[in-house]
Amino acid sequence: MIRLVIAEDHQALIDGIVSYLEHERDIEVVGHVNDGKALVAMVDELRPDVVLSDIRMPIMDGIDATHKIKGISKRIKVVAFTMFDESEAVGGMFEAGATGYVLKNSPMETVKEAIRTVAKGGEYFDKEIAVPDVVEKGKESVLSTREKQILELIGQGFSSQGISAELSIGKSTVDTHRKNMARKLGFSGKGELLRYAMDRKYKFQ
Repeated sequence: MIRLVIAEDHQALIDGIVSYLEHERDIEVVGHVNDGKALVAMVDELRPDVVLSDIRMPIMDGIDATHKIKGISKRIKVVAFTMFDESEAVGGMFEAGATGYVLKNSPMETVKEAIRTVAKGGEYFDKEIAVPDVVEKGKESVLSTREKQILELIGQGFSSQGISAELSIGKSTVDTHRKNMARKLGFSGKGELLRYAMDRKYKFQ
């Protein structure tokens, strides 16, 4: 059973979601609130599996609330739920630790799919959203400075041996960093990190 907490400043929307989910056998709404500060307090008390959180809320916004939720327990998954698809807001939520993003005008089936996906440890982006670059940058915030250097060099076409020479570190160290980066960014196949680095070609500072 996925234990869900909802944070949304429009009570009518909360009521609609609760009503829609009440017959789902694998999702239980254990609480709901109307502002970010109340959300953090409820999460601390109930320790749900997933939080569906609006970004724009009174007292404390969803970004700050997500930071605090992740401080309470990294196990708790957060899905951003909003009408605003600005890249800055999306990136802020993902940098704070959210792993899902759903627009409020999406079908409830989409909301359910997002909840189930993040509960299993995956990431979910609403199909109506063109994922902005800042979300990728937000995800990359989990990388260390050294890993970002290596990712930049991978994007420039350097092999592990070439990176080893460029940074004066052992090839085995480079390989370890590559494995860690792939894990942090959610990649499983051997070539995914290379394709990602070549596509993005970020210039990290």
